[in-house]
Amino acid sequence: MTSPSPVDDDRGCLRLVLAVPLTLLTLIATYFCWTALTITPSGTWDDDAYAGIVLSCVVTIGSAGVAAALWLVPSVRRAMPWWWILPALLLGAVAGVRWGVGS
Repeated sequence: MTSPSPVDDDRGCLRLVLAVPLTLLTLIATYFCWTALTITPSGTWDDDAYAGIVLSCVVTIGSAGVAAALWLVPSVRRAMPWWWILPALLLGAVAGVRWGVGS
């Protein structure tokens, strides 16, 4: 018997399975980044709004980091192209800028 052709490998199915957690993590990052960008404090005294912005930014950066860590696994990198992780990284960068600006 001959070994299976490299063309017949199962990357399509693996890509579909790995797309689920990457997509969910990106959706979580999207929601919390949107929340961080839409919260507007009523004034400098509005500590709760500032805390909400920081929390949203932390969750966005955390979910983007988990997505990036998942993508860094060698078997995942072989199946998923680099552009799968790009939206999560961009959202993490936007949240980092929002957190840094702080207003």
